[in-house]
Amino acid sequence: MAHSTSRSAKAKRRAANAQPERISLYDEVTAKIIAQLEEGHFPWVQPWASGPAAIGGALGPGLPRNALTARCYSGVNILILWGAAIDRGYPSQSWLTFKQALDAGGNVRKGEQGTTVVYADRFTPETEKEKARETGQDAKSIAFLKRFTVFNIAQCEGLRPGLVAEPDPLPACQIIPIAEDVIAASGVEFRIGGDRAYYMPSLDVVQVPPQPAFYEQVNYYRTCLHELTHATGHPSRLDRNLKNGFGSKDYAREELIAEMGAAFLCAALGIVPTVRHADYIGSWLEVLREDNRAIFRAAGAASKAADWLLSRHRETQAAVAGIEEPTSTAEPASTVEQERKAA
Repeated sequence: MAHSTSRSAKAKRRAANAQPERISLYDEVTAKIIAQLEEGHFPWVQPWASGPAAIGGALGPGLPRNALTARCYSGVNILILWGAAIDRGYPSQSWLTFKQALDAGGNVRKGEQGTTVVYADRFTPETEKEKARETGQDAKSIAFLKRFTVFNIAQCEGLRPGLVAEPDPLPACQIIPIAEDVIAASGVEFRIGGDRAYYMPSLDVVQVPPQPAFYEQVNYYRTCLHELTHATGHPSRLDRNLKNGFGSKDYAREELIAEMGAAFLCAALGIVPTVRHADYIGSWLEVLREDNRAIFRAAGAASKAADWLLSRHRETQAAVAGIEEPTSTAEPASTVEQERKAA
């Protein structure tokens, strides 16, 4: 019995110690996003240039990725790492932990400052497990957020060759076959015409104006992917709340998800659209100021939406090629989770 009490005390101390860090991390990240929005900078707009500018050292297109495992970061970590790359002028989207830099045959240069990414999970205290065994009810788990430090490969030296390569940018203004394939693979009814872009949940239909109607035709794809991100919220897909009135906070939250989802998809596909005019910036700021977890939830939902669409595309391509897809439905471990376990 004494042993059980000791374990319970440890669980309580661990929960008490986790609380201040969880709050400070949510506040820290949310405050930075709010400051960027107030300055007119959108953290989910891809921080790169195409053409000659990219050759001169600007970031190439893509999602932030781990240089050793090739896994892309997800959720709010995309915004954190894009922001760090902009602020510090890194020419790469590839990152490593201190230990991974050593495993890759090199090291982080002396004096370099790392970037904090976050890993979210839940744990169940022993007291809750015991209570559940006694009452037959479900044990209550406690959410926690942990910090991990990563370094851009530009901050490292002596790394072995053959780490994850930076992708080349696609041409800006033309039909982009991979984007067309993602749209087709989604299974969402897609109509082209009219002068408005929208997703109609009641009919499960996306409609966008024809590509020549866009001043810069590459923005046609950003718009398509924005509306497709909305469509992933349908009950038959990821089942988000889409019954929200124009101007409401739930409407602003869904627009935030769609904006980031489109940005994450463009990044994954190597598409470089121009900056979108932020029609909803005021309502986004209101939501973020009220809830320090809103940006975490929205970025997480945007990542899930992008992953859903990209998975459908991969499955379709595999079927066409006659490749059998894995039958496991287990979700792969996130980049940060892998780094946590390896640390």
